[in-house]
This record gives sequence, C-alpha cells and structure tokens, in this order.
Amino acid sequence: MLNFRTDLASERRDLYKKANQIEDEIQGIESEKEEIDENLSVERVKITNQEGEKAIGKPIGNYITIDIKKLKIAQEEEIKKAADVLSNELKKVVDLHVDKQGETLVVGLGNIYVTPDSLGPKVINEIEVTRHVIKYLPQYVEEGTREISAISPGVLGTTGIETLEILKGIVDNIHPKLIIVIDALASRSIERISSTIQISDTGIVPGAGVGNTRAEISKKTLGIPVIAVGIPTVVETAVLVNDCLDLLIEKLQNEAKSNDMLNNMKEADNYEEIKEALVPNDYNLIVTPKEIDDLIENMKDVVSEGINGSL
Repeated sequence: MLNFRTDLASERRDLYKKANQIEDEIQGIESEKEEIDENLSVERVKITNQEGEKAIGKPIGNYITIDIKKLKIAQEEEIKKAADVLSNELKKVVDLHVDKQGETLVVGLGNIYVTPDSLGPKVINEIEVTRHVIKYLPQYVEEGTREISAISPGVLGTTGIETLEILKGIVDNIHPKLIIVIDALASRSIERISSTIQISDTGIVPGAGVGNTRAEISKKTLGIPVIAVGIPTVVETAVLVNDCLDLLIEKLQNEAKSNDMLNNMKEADNYEEIKEALVPNDYNLIVTPKEIDDLIENMKDVVSEGINGSL
C-alpha cells in the first residue's frame, strides 16, 4: 500500500490514481464533485466494496470533502455560507444513521493548548447542548428537540486515559444513538490547511495522519455510529518541500518554456524521495502556517454553526 500520510479520502484516491496511472475511477469507488461558487466546492467519495477499501486504505463508507478558499480572510457572510454547506452535507449523513430525535454526543478531540490541535475543544464550547435542559427543565423545551450533549475529553498526554476509554464510559451511562467527533487531520497539500472539512461515517483513528496512532473510535469499538468531522491543520515538511518544488519547477518551466528534466520532476510525486532525505536528520517536522490562529477561529465558527444547524 502507498504511504499516503493523509487522512483525506479524496487525496488518497488521487494519489493512488496517479501512482497507478489510472484515468477513470478506481474499482469500488464512486465520486462526484459540485462547485458551489468560486470559493466553495464539495466532493463526495463513496467506497463501496473491499477492492476500493484496499486501494486507498479507508473503510467502506461515505467521505464528503468541503473545500473553502480564502478562509483566513473570510468575512461573516462567507463563514455563514460555508457553515450552511457543512450543515446540509452533515445532515444527510446524520439522517442515514439516526432518526430526527436520536440522542447525539458531540466530541471535540485535541489539545486546547496547542493551536493546530485546538479546533475540537474550541468547537465544543459553541455547541448548543440540550440534554440537561430536556432532563431538568422540559417545560421550556420545544417538543421534538434532539437531545445533544458535548465533551472535550483531552489528550492521553494530559489525562493518562485513552479517548476511547473515556467515550466508552460515557456511552455506557448516557446511551447516545450517535457520536459526532471533531478532530484535526493531516493533509498532503499546503492549501488544504484549515481550509478543508472532511465528513465521514466510518469513525476515526486519532493521530493516524501524523504517525501517532491511538485507539480507533468507530461503531466497531463503541457499538453506535460515529461520524467524523475532520479538518487538516498540519502537513509534513516533506509535503511542504514537495509542494514548493512543484511551484519552483512551474516557475522555471514558464521561464524556460520547455525542459524535459523539469517536466519529469513535476510529473513525479517526489514526496517519498524528499522524506527519505529529511528523516535521517530528524528534519521531517509537522508544520502549520503562521496564520493558524485566524484559520482555527474561522473554522471553529464554520464547524460549530454547521453542526448546530444539522442537529
């Protein structure tokens, strides 16, 4: 299997197609892309069988990728539009797994003290929880309101407890019908950092994208459906160098008009070669942009409004 080093199903599919020189769709995978406007697009990837699952290393299920351009300078109107798109896509996935009143637990994974990993806990602070109101003040709640609870369980390094162990205890006590997990992801593209949202109904393996794999959070481990809302916030140095190399080659191509060596370099995926050069010197860092604070804040608003709207 390819060393994808990305959590995004759409990126994995593209990398597999490029590596195997496939023009059409991969067997066992269906996809469609919708352009909302010049700054918003939605790509839906569905893995339908084990052949597709084996090809890109993702479980059978639905993967929706929402790309949001210029998020770091987005105004309230653009953030609201992106949140509405997320809400509509998430609602479709939620409706596949639970009824309109199905109790839902929203989980924000990550470390609030580490900016690229803080999105999950920050979103939790904005979720409109209703479970306590329904339980203790039912007279003030509109009939048919969904029971929603939320938690940010922290990380193993500060709690000493695996996230899965915490969630098992919660599930056994409050018995939700569905879990929505928010987590930071890794990407193979600089431009996707905090500008892409992936929705999947196959659960999540925290830390998998940065080589720090923790226990899987899914229907298999918790007994109820788990929908993951993931946002890339970091890339490897090898990804950064590879993307910069492509930009350099493109610039030189424009100036030199034609060069077989440069054309061959640009066509190849140089990630593995670059990584091999960086790893022995411990230079293959996990990096994030200097605007990550603004990106996280804007994405927090998009994700929290989208989740609230969908539930």
